[in-house]
Amino acid sequence: MIDDISHEGLRILLREEGVSFQRLKTWKTSRDPDYAAKKARVEHLYAIADGEVLPEEGEPEVIFCMDEFGPLNLMPHPGKQWAERGGKHKDPDREPRRRRRATYNHYGGVRHLFAALGLAKDKLYGHIKPVKRRTQFLEFCRYLRTLYPDKVRIAIVFDNFSPPG
Repeated sequence: MIDDISHEGLRILLREEGVSFQRLKTWKTSRDPDYAAKKARVEHLYAIADGEVLPEEGEPEVIFCMDEFGPLNLMPHPGKQWAERGGKHKDPDREPRRRRRATYNHYGGVRHLFAALGLAKDKLYGHIKPVKRRTQFLEFCRYLRTLYPDKVRIAIVFDNFSPPG
């Protein structure tokens, strides 16, 4: 047992024991009181999707995992170009490729992606929308509903989606 040790002393001791000091990413724990029940429900839905558990009466048969991403800055690049990469084997007679400047102005607007992975079919569905609000979110959910007959019950698992309006 050591009462006081310097950084260098600790480094030497860890090296002698074959241990390296590494920075680890920390994970936050949920403060939701219903976290355990929600986690168990999601894991049960995944088990249904994987075929490990048969869905009981009233349980969904089809499971989607949904997420949203944005804003996307979609910038068109005019024309087609086959530009040579730089390096040892580049053609000295060819003009250098002009660099496209980064833009902080979104003249054409931005877009938002709504996407869902159908776990049963392992198929990805997505819609790109000009805004990300609850109406577009519900529109995409209605689209997912139309992929299966009304008799088939579906479940949509998504993370902490919180649209602005």
